[in-house]
Amino acid sequence: MLEVADIFRLHGTAYQATHSLLPSQKEALAALVRCRTPACGGQLYRCDHCGQEHYSYHSCGNRHCPKCHGHQTERWLENQRKRLLPGGFYFVTVTLPAEFRALVYAHQKELYSRLLSNAAAALQKLAWDPQWLGAQVAILAVLHTWTQTLTDHPHVHLLVSAGGLSRDATTWVNPKNPAFLVPGYAVSAVFKGKFRASLRRLGWLDQVPTSVWQRPWKNVQIQHAGHGEKVLEYLGRYAFRIAINNSRLQRFEHGQVTFGYRDRKTHAPKSLTLSTEEFMRRFLRHVLPKGFVKVRSYGLWSSASQHRLQKARALIQAAQSQPPQTPPVDRALKPAPALPPPGRLCPQCQVGHLLLVAMLLPQRTRAP
Repeated sequence: MLEVADIFRLHGTAYQATHSLLPSQKEALAALVRCRTPACGGQLYRCDHCGQEHYSYHSCGNRHCPKCHGHQTERWLENQRKRLLPGGFYFVTVTLPAEFRALVYAHQKELYSRLLSNAAAALQKLAWDPQWLGAQVAILAVLHTWTQTLTDHPHVHLLVSAGGLSRDATTWVNPKNPAFLVPGYAVSAVFKGKFRASLRRLGWLDQVPTSVWQRPWKNVQIQHAGHGEKVLEYLGRYAFRIAINNSRLQRFEHGQVTFGYRDRKTHAPKSLTLSTEEFMRRFLRHVLPKGFVKVRSYGLWSSASQHRLQKARALIQAAQSQPPQTPPVDRALKPAPALPPPGRLCPQCQVGHLLLVAMLLPQRTRAP
């Protein structure tokens, strides 16, 4: 299968020689080039039947790699499913207007953080209003910075509980209007004010055209999300990866890369061909600063609200006449000792099994 790493291995050195990269981009580029090659180390196996040797190389572990973090994603999804409150959820998307894209890219750590926190704060402010809910909601926010064609498109996806805990923590409050939690136009207006205040405090308000503040923002979408599981699966695809996965790549030839995407309006499958240079530029634009946290929890899901979250869960379960979902624990039983997994079947002869022969240490190589 064609991989993003193949493109960077062939053209990464030339690209870095002619482009100024951020430290995080250099690190991601080097990691993709090394991923699952002898440079990362690994294991050597030998078949106990035909004697054929097989190498298994380690993954790079970089969070921007399209082929790493499969198990990490599954663990994340499992943990998030456990945190889901009984009942319904809404899926909210808050997008920054196009006029901010250059400024946000120049100050990624500061403004991506403000994008996440301001979007969550705008939702929570309206949720506290008794006109709509009058309660604290649970919010999971995930940052996205791209479209399916890899262009800049900073936005936040939020999974929000359809209801919240009252201020005195005595009541679970359901939305007054079952059709929606809070109105999207109101979220847009509050978010606009909060983001403008953030830019003013940072001293960057004069770096965007004044016209962007003079028009109403229509940048919020709110839709039902059922019990939240489907939205979690969607968010999980990008919680530990960026932009594009290897399965979308179609061709890489004659200095051009072709990949598939789905049209935003018609949802029809299409293909896009870019020069190798442009493909790499677009991919690297979405590499986040080192240490930046792109998945954050707010409201009842914040670390400071764990006691309130437990109270909310108990109230919902009591209202639904369901006992807490706590499996019984038999402390008299001891877990059986773990057995070593059986050797993998040899891909060469399909008869013997692979036995570990040696551990391969990572190699020190110069980054492209």
